[in-house]
Amino acid sequence: MRQKSIAVIIVAAGKGERASAGGVLEPKQYRLLAGASVLSHTVRAFLQSAQVGTVLVVIHPDHRQRYDALGLADTRLLAPVFGGPTRQASVLEGLKALAPSRPDLVLIQDAARPFAAPQIIANVLAALEQFDGALPALPVTDTIKRTLDGQQIAATEDRTQLAAAQTPQGFRFGQIFSAHMRASTIRRQFTDDAEIAEWAGLRVALVPGDRDNIKITHADDFARAERIMHGDRRMETRVGTGFDVHPFEPGNAVWLGGVEIPHSARLKGHSDADVALHALTDAILGAIGEGDIGVHFPPSDMRWKGAASSVFLKHAGALVAQAGGRIVNLDVTIVCEAPRIAQHVPAMREAIAGTLGIAATRIAIKATTSEQLGFTGREEGIVAMASASIELPRGD
Repeated sequence: MRQKSIAVIIVAAGKGERASAGGVLEPKQYRLLAGASVLSHTVRAFLQSAQVGTVLVVIHPDHRQRYDALGLADTRLLAPVFGGPTRQASVLEGLKALAPSRPDLVLIQDAARPFAAPQIIANVLAALEQFDGALPALPVTDTIKRTLDGQQIAATEDRTQLAAAQTPQGFRFGQIFSAHMRASTIRRQFTDDAEIAEWAGLRVALVPGDRDNIKITHADDFARAERIMHGDRRMETRVGTGFDVHPFEPGNAVWLGGVEIPHSARLKGHSDADVALHALTDAILGAIGEGDIGVHFPPSDMRWKGAASSVFLKHAGALVAQAGGRIVNLDVTIVCEAPRIAQHVPAMREAIAGTLGIAATRIAIKATTSEQLGFTGREEGIVAMASASIELPRGD
């Protein structure tokens, strides 16, 4: 079955005036939060998801220089497009820009929500298997009063039927694009994309939201966001290591780091025997306490006969996301006399980055020889060692 293509629209076209304070006139999406702009945090939250294929930021026409100064770079990050006078119009501009590539699913995210956790993203995408749309939401815990004049209570709402909406809101691309196009022809402004979907008759599901997934709206929201970023989320760093070795057998190429390299032999193994990806997969699994590659993909299972090792690595990355974590950095050392590795390192880094949905700058690959000592020195096989640094929510 073909894997669904997933695009993300991040709406950053507002001027963010309500968040101004103390003479700070910088739009809130460009203000610094824990050393980086709010928008940078939001973009990276989605680029860290292995499920996301492309990310498109919709910006204000006056903010192009501000956006370029952020230095955001990733193969999945598209050039920004300019938004319209309202959020609704800006989302439509983003949908129009994505229309030629026609993704299967689209997530629409407010730039001012920098805490889109991996689990929220995964939950929204999972709900789209059954529904036309989905959004994270929190149950309303305060008693809600209705007033007609701002002074006198007219009614008390049944809070058990109310939920506070968050983003990202996800939809099947064709349906939400059509709904937005129709909505643009009427004199009505909708509060969010889910309301447009409801108006168009689409089925929209609720998934659990996150109280840390705040929208920065007012100046004092920055203080709360700083607290979340610096400790309220209670993240901790874990480190895992991996080691693997495969012997040579007759052949004409080896797979290393997700790249096929011509050689006078190939590596022997049940899968494609990519020793570097095997070590890396074990390092990631070790960091999150999920055993080793043999537990998840036993060599006795013929489904994995000749399988691409990128399948194993992607599975490990998905487990990190499901645990609410993120990959901080990866380090791989390959030991062999031949083939020569250095010229292939950039391609390996890009292959691994693409598989895991992280920036290539988070990946280091080194190669060395054993000075003609031992079985690697006799060119009987290749060894790979790897380490992985993972950030996970604390379990205590």
